[in-house]
Amino acid sequence: MENIRIILVDDHEIVRTGLKSYLETQPGLQVVGEAEDGDTALRVAEQTRPDVVVMDITMPGMDGLQAAQRMKETSPESKVLALTIHADKQYFFQMLAAGATGYLTKQAAAEELVIAIRSVAQGNVYLQPALARWLLEDYQRLVAISPPEGLPTNAMPGSKGLQVLSKRERQVLEAVAQGHTNPEIGGALGISPKTVARHRERIMNKLDLHSSAELIKFAIRTGLITIQ
Repeated sequence: MENIRIILVDDHEIVRTGLKSYLETQPGLQVVGEAEDGDTALRVAEQTRPDVVVMDITMPGMDGLQAAQRMKETSPESKVLALTIHADKQYFFQMLAAGATGYLTKQAAAEELVIAIRSVAQGNVYLQPALARWLLEDYQRLVAISPPEGLPTNAMPGSKGLQVLSKRERQVLEAVAQGHTNPEIGGALGISPKTVARHRERIMNKLDLHSSAELIKFAIRTGLITIQ
């Protein structure tokens, strides 16, 4: 299996150096570039074509929000994982809207960063659990304003949706929503990563969902996973 290629984007050299030293001790991870601002990050990403860009938000010049948005056009194959000091709802939603598929604060454990990198590299979404509750709060606010047709205002939507899934599909959905990769899910359930991928495809077809972010929202609002 090829290494996950990473570039580190942070305006503090000491942070980049520490992250690189740690990440390169982890099997299957390779730091292929560094940048101190968004402009440099775009150039380095075009040159190195990384799998994952670990991106700070607040930087001089082009910040992480602008860089993440531009990167969707210049390096669409690269997944952006925000790594920031900001445990802030506004930055959280702005970064996701800009195209990031992961959000982690610098207060997180080093091991969680590795999990997040592996997760987004596999095409999944990784949101720090303490922050992911904002997705649920946002969804509840929207439902309160405009409930889906036929839904009582005091009911949570999607409660019937789980009934269309098999036991195995529920297990896969729960693991996906918790940020696990296909190989990790396969290892835990005793099935191959390809079988996990087929389950994911069937789940999305049955629920009429179209992205990992929608799977996470569904799992939260149906109570399949809880946010602490």
